Amino acid sequence: MTRKKFRLRIIKRFLSLLLLLAMFLGAGLLPPTFAHVTGENSSLQKLSYAQSLLEQGSKFYEAERFAEAATSWQQSISAFKANEDELRQAIALGNLSLAYQQLGQWSEAEGAIAQSLNLLQTAKNIDTKDSSQILAQVLDIKGRLQLAQSKAEDALDTWRVSSDIYTKIGDTRAVIQNRINQAQALQTLGFYRQAEKNLRESTQILQSQPNSPVKVAALHSLGNVVQVTGDLETSRQILQQSLEVASSLPDREAIADILLSLGNTARVQQDPQTAIKYYQQTIKTATSPTTRIQAQANQLRLLLKTEQLSAFQTLSSQIKTQLKDLPVSRTAISARINFAQSLMQFRKKIAADTDSWLDIAQLLATAIEQAKSLQDKRTESYAIGVLGQVYEQTQQLSDAQNLTQQALLIAQDIDAKDIGYQWQWQLGRLLKTKGDTKGAVAAYTEAVNNLQALRSDLVAVNSAVKFSFREEVEPVYRQLVDLLLQSQGNQVSSENLEKASNTIESLQIAELENFFRNNCLNAQIVNPKKDPKAAIIYPFILPDRLEVILQLPQQRWLHYSTPVVKEEVETTLAQLQENLPKPHTLRQIQSLSQKVYKWLIQPAEAALAESQTPTLVFVLDGWLRNIPMAVLYDGKQYLVEKYNIALTPSLQLIEPKTSEKEFKAIAAGLSEASSGFSALPNVKLELEQIRSQVPSSILLNQEFTSKTLQNRINSLSFPIVHLATHGQFSSKAEETFIVAWDERIYVKKLNELVRTLEQNRPEAIELLILSACQTATGDEQAALGIAGVAFQAGARSTIASLWNLDDESTAVLMNQFYQELGNKNLTKAEVLRHAQLALLQNPKYKRPRFWAPYVLLGNWL
Repeated sequence: MTRKKFRLRIIKRFLSLLLLLAMFLGAGLLPPTFAHVTGENSSLQKLSYAQSLLEQGSKFYEAERFAEAATSWQQSISAFKANEDELRQAIALGNLSLAYQQLGQWSEAEGAIAQSLNLLQTAKNIDTKDSSQILAQVLDIKGRLQLAQSKAEDALDTWRVSSDIYTKIGDTRAVIQNRINQAQALQTLGFYRQAEKNLRESTQILQSQPNSPVKVAALHSLGNVVQVTGDLETSRQILQQSLEVASSLPDREAIADILLSLGNTARVQQDPQTAIKYYQQTIKTATSPTTRIQAQANQLRLLLKTEQLSAFQTLSSQIKTQLKDLPVSRTAISARINFAQSLMQFRKKIAADTDSWLDIAQLLATAIEQAKSLQDKRTESYAIGVLGQVYEQTQQLSDAQNLTQQALLIAQDIDAKDIGYQWQWQLGRLLKTKGDTKGAVAAYTEAVNNLQALRSDLVAVNSAVKFSFREEVEPVYRQLVDLLLQSQGNQVSSENLEKASNTIESLQIAELENFFRNNCLNAQIVNPKKDPKAAIIYPFILPDRLEVILQLPQQRWLHYSTPVVKEEVETTLAQLQENLPKPHTLRQIQSLSQKVYKWLIQPAEAALAESQTPTLVFVLDGWLRNIPMAVLYDGKQYLVEKYNIALTPSLQLIEPKTSEKEFKAIAAGLSEASSGFSALPNVKLELEQIRSQVPSSILLNQEFTSKTLQNRINSLSFPIVHLATHGQFSSKAEETFIVAWDERIYVKKLNELVRTLEQNRPEAIELLILSACQTATGDEQAALGIAGVAFQAGARSTIASLWNLDDESTAVLMNQFYQELGNKNLTKAEVLRHAQLALLQNPKYKRPRFWAPYVLLGNWL
C-alpha cells in the first residue's frame, strides 16, 4: 500500500454526489396486507373510478413499481375525498404509507399513516366491523414503519393493539400473521425466547391447515429464531420443512429466503461447503436483488475464510457491479457493510494500494448516507464505526478516533450496547496505539462493562450480526487484562491486579454462557466469601507472555510474568496432555510438567510457604484447563504431594462452604458395553464399594436409563450423584454428554434431570462425580465441558476425570475417597488429595496416568 492518504473531505465530497433511491424491505416480516374492506356493504363494494385507482396501486406495488403505486393511491385518495368516502380514503392512505416506506420517504410515510388513523377515529356512518378490520390493518402498516425506523418496542406495542382487534372480530388468520410480525420485533429487542414461544404456538395452529404463505413465514421465522438461540440441528429441520411447504405453493422468493437461512445455519454449524451450496442456490432462485446480494455477500465471507481467493475476487467484482443498482433498504445496507468488511479482510491478506482502501471507504460512505435516509441510527452507527476501522488500518489514527467517537455517540443515544461496546473497544485500540494507556484502559473497561450488561445478547443476537465469540468478544477481555498487567515502573498496582482477576473471571463466565448459548448463569452469580486459607491462582496466556496473578490469604496480591510466546505454551501443554494417559512416558511427563511448574508455581514458592496455605484454587485459561494441576512437578514432588488442589471457572459462581449434610449417594454406572462404548467391568465393584461406605441407591446397566436416573434424583434427597459411565467433555455443548444404558445424556438435558429436584427443595446437588469420562482429543477448550456439566446439573462440587483408561484404579481411588468423605475435619479437596496420594504411593498405580486425571471443580470445602 502506498503512503498516499485519503482524507475525510474526499469522502464528504463523494457523499455529496450520491444519488439515492431508497426502498424498505421488512426482513422477517410477511408481505404486507393492503388495507381493504371485506364486508358485504354494497356501497363499499361497488367499483368506481376511485376504486379502480386503489386496485391499480396494489398491482403496481406487487410488481415493485412503488412510485407508480404511490401515484395511483394519491389519485384514489383525492377521488374518495371528493365522494366523502372517509373509510376508503383511510384505506388508500394506509397503502400509500407502504409505498412511501419502500421509497424511503419516511416523513411522508408517517404523515399518511397519521392521516389514515385520524380519519378512522373521526369517520361516521360506517360499519363497525369493517372499520375495526381496517383500523387493525392500518396499525399493522404503522408497525412495519416503526420497525423499519428502529423503533421495535413501539412496533411491538402497535402490533399488540392490532392483534387484540383481530381477536375481537374473530380473524384467526390475521392474528397468526400479526404474531409472526411481533416475533420479528421481539427478536430485534433481544427477546428471542419469547419470539420462539410465539412462533411455536403459531406453527402449532397452522400444522393441520393447508399449505399457505402464512405457514411458510411462520416456519421460516421459527427456524431463524431457533438458529439464533443455538439449537442448530432443529433450526435446519424446521427450515427444511418451511422449504418443502414453500416449494408446494410454489413461492420462488420465499424459497430463496429460506435457502439463505439454511446457508446461514450451515455457516454457524461450521460447514462452509454446505453453506456455500445454499448461497449459490439462493442466488439462482432469488427474484429480489436484495436477497441475491445478501447471499453473495455471505458467500464471499466464506470464500475468504476457506482461502478461495480467486473465487473471492470474481464474486467481489460481481457484487460491486450489482450494488450500484441495488434499491436501498436496511438489508441492502447491511449487505454493503458486510461486503466492505470482507474486502477489508481480503486487503489484509494481500498487498493493496491506497485506491483499494478508498473503494472500501466509498462503499461505507454510501451505507452511512443510506442509513441516514432511512433514519436508521443503528445501521448508521455501524457503518460509521466500520469506516473508522478503514482509517485505523491505514494508520490515520486521529480521523479513525473521530469516526469511532461519532459511531459511539450514536450507539449510546439509542442505547445499542451490542454495537457500542465494539466502538469502545476500537477506541481503546486506537488510544493504546497512540500511547494513551490510561485512556485505553478506560475505553476497554467501558467495553467490558457493556459486555457484562449484554450477557444475554452475547449468546442470542440476530444472525445477520451474530457475535463471533472468539473474534469479537473474547479479545476485548484479553486485551484489557494485557493492558492492566503492563507494569508502570517496577510493579503492577494491587488495584490493577484485582481488576485483571475480575476481568479474567468475567471472561470465564462469558465462555460458559457461550458454551450453553444462553445466559443460564445469571441466577448463579454470588458475592463470594473467600476461604481465608486458600490461595487463588490466575494463570493467563497472552501472545507474548504467560501472566500469573496470585491472591494469597488476607487479600495479599502477587504478580509474575514469564516471557514465553503463546505458541510455545500451547505446544508444551498439548504435548503434556497427549503423554499423560500413555503407559511409558513418565520421563516426558515429568520434563514437560516441570516446565509448566516453573511458569506457574516456582516464582511463588517462597510466598506460598510463608502464607502456609494448604489449598491452591486455580482459575485456568485456555489449554491449561486440559492439564490436571496435581501433576505439576518441581523435580522431586508433584504439586498434589504438597497442596490440596481445586479448580473454578470463577469465584463468582461458587460460595465456598462446608456441607452439614449426611452423605448419601445415588450411584449409577455401566459395567457392560452399551451404545457403542466398551465395557467397564470394574464399575460393578466401584458401585458396591460406594454402597459399603455411604447409604446408596444403585442403578447398574439396564437399570441406568435417563428416565430412571431422573426419577431417582427427583424422589430422593441425596446430596451425592455418582455416575460411573463413559462420557465426553467438549468445548461444544452438542458434543458433551454422559452415556446411560438407553441413550447419551447431553449436557443441556442434565438440567431437565434435576429440575424437579430443584423445585421440590432449595438444596442443590452437593457433589457430582463423573468417574469414567474424558475430554475430547485435540480440543483446546474441551475441559470447558466439565464446567458445563457441573453448572447444568446445579452441583456445588464436581469431581471428573480428564481421561479414562483404567477402571480398576478408578474403583480403588473411589473406595479410598468415600472412606474419608464422611470425616467432617477434611475438605473435599483434602479427601480427593488423600485418595490420589493412596494411588501414587501404591507401586501398581504410581504413574500419573492412574491418579492424575481427577479434578475437583467448584466448592472445595
